[in-house]
Amino acid sequence: MKTVLVTGGTGFVGRQIVKSLLRRGYAVRMTVRTGHDFEHGARDRIELVRTDDLFSESMEWWLSKLDGVEAVIHAAWYVEPGRYLDSPENIRCLDGSLRLVDAVSRAGTRRFVGVGTCFEYSLPNSEITETAALGPVTLYAAAKLALYLAARRRLETAAVDFAWARLFYLFGEGEHPARLFPTLHRKLAAGETMTLSAGDKIRDFLDVEIAGADVAGLVETGQTGVVNVCSGEPVTLREIAERIADLYGARRLLSFGAAQVHPRDPQAVAGVCNVIKR
Repeated sequence: MKTVLVTGGTGFVGRQIVKSLLRRGYAVRMTVRTGHDFEHGARDRIELVRTDDLFSESMEWWLSKLDGVEAVIHAAWYVEPGRYLDSPENIRCLDGSLRLVDAVSRAGTRRFVGVGTCFEYSLPNSEITETAALGPVTLYAAAKLALYLAARRRLETAAVDFAWARLFYLFGEGEHPARLFPTLHRKLAAGETMTLSAGDKIRDFLDVEIAGADVAGLVETGQTGVVNVCSGEPVTLREIAERIADLYGARRLLSFGAAQVHPRDPQAVAGVCNVIKR
């Protein structure tokens, strides 16, 4: 049975990655913060590697965890809502991630899958291909892009297959309650008015379960390079809000145009999906 090491496996996306790997028959070795656990039925195929802080671990520590590992999926990062976009924690995540990459390059691991973000691209863009122009405007996106560039070069010289999964807008199981989809469901179900922006911005939404499966699938398909993990279906925020409101017969509760828009919020973010399915 092949083993995949996963970081960030208890997170919003990482949990779905782990579930998909288990369904595909892999054994999973995953990092977890000391004192935390991971509840899943297939515990006989999950090995927990505990750490107080994986981004402070040395290259030698990582090397000791890579024995027998065929592939690594690195999904861990600092993503505290409302703080992560320009937090200096991004630099620490970059630094720690580079030590992991260095260990992978020395361990004989066959494959490395990194998890990036659509915000590495120059925005707005409503038809983002994997070769689209890059232009991050937050420290978070800049640090992700820096990891992609450094890892690509380091792993190329070590003959390690490298895939970089750029995630677009995700929703679904385990989503933070303050995000758009949970807030819409909660307020509309309670009969409360939902205050929104004009709703004309274009987005690309994908269920996190599908995204997790797409990332996990990169281990076995052999796909390399940049992979846009997205639906490929541009939609306005107004359309999304109205679809959810229709589940409750509550379009009357949508109040468009009253909410303020963040000045860095791009008009359009929608991708062209290039995931190879198997």
